[in-house]
Order: sequence, then C-alpha cells, then structure tokens
Amino acid sequence: MARNSLVESLIGMIVIIVAGMFLFYALSVSGKSIGKDTYTLDAVFGRVDGIATGVDVRIAGIKIGTVTDYKLNTDTYEARLSLNIEGDIPVPEDSVAKVVSDGLLGGAHIALEPGASDVYLANGESITITQGSVDLLGLAVQAFTSNGGNKSNQNEQQNGL
Repeated sequence: MARNSLVESLIGMIVIIVAGMFLFYALSVSGKSIGKDTYTLDAVFGRVDGIATGVDVRIAGIKIGTVTDYKLNTDTYEARLSLNIEGDIPVPEDSVAKVVSDGLLGGAHIALEPGASDVYLANGESITITQGSVDLLGLAVQAFTSNGGNKSNQNEQQNGL
C-alpha cells in the first residue's frame, strides 16, 4: 500500500511540474509578463499579413516587446495593433513601425525604427508613421505575368499586330 502512495505522489509531482511549464510557456507567448514594467503603444497599418498576438516587436533585431492585440477598424478597414513594450525602453514619437517578414517561408514581426525626437511616446499613445506588409506573392505573380519591356511585344506594337 505504501508503494502505491509513493507512485501516486511521484505522478502528482510530475503533473504539477508539467502544468507549471505550460503556464510559463503560455505567459511567454502571450506577451504578458509577471513583475516586468511595460507600457502599451498602438499602431495602425494598411496590411498586417503574418502578424498575430505574441509576435515580437524588435528594435535593431532585439526583442523589446510583443503584439498583444489586433483589431480591424471597420470605418477605415485598417488594422490597429496593440504593442506591449518593455518599460525601460523609450520610443521616440517620430519612430517608424514596419511589418517585416522573417523570410520567404517564415512569419513576420514588427520592427521599430527609432526617430530622432527628444519626446517619447507614453502609455496608450500611438505610433503615427507605419508601413504595412508587402504582398510578396502578388509581386512575384505580377512580375512573371507582365510583358513590360518584352522585345517581341514591342515589335508587334510597332508593326500594328
């Protein structure tokens, strides 16, 4: 009987440890932090392909925050993102926020390019200069299907064909 209670206790400890690991993972992915001083900035984009909650916000390739929320403005049909930024990193008011692809097959992240202003954005304020994502597939299809500059096409137009 004592052996069964020891096995049950070990299994219980393993379950608690695994649950703790899941909690830690969920907090790290969601962008929520425990004990860290953070503030929230908003940014409005025309396109945010590849962006979801938990995606990194980076300056010079270094993670300084995460995307915590995104919503579609049904009046302008633009996407409003909420960015959770580490409290010890000030963001100048003339900074640029861009949706940047991680690679051809990868996801995307928000890249901040700090401006030169001495005035910094406060909690709840908005980054006003933004650049949305680029539709790489659409550009590739357009490049491969257009005949612009094709010699045979120019000859046909000159000969009236």
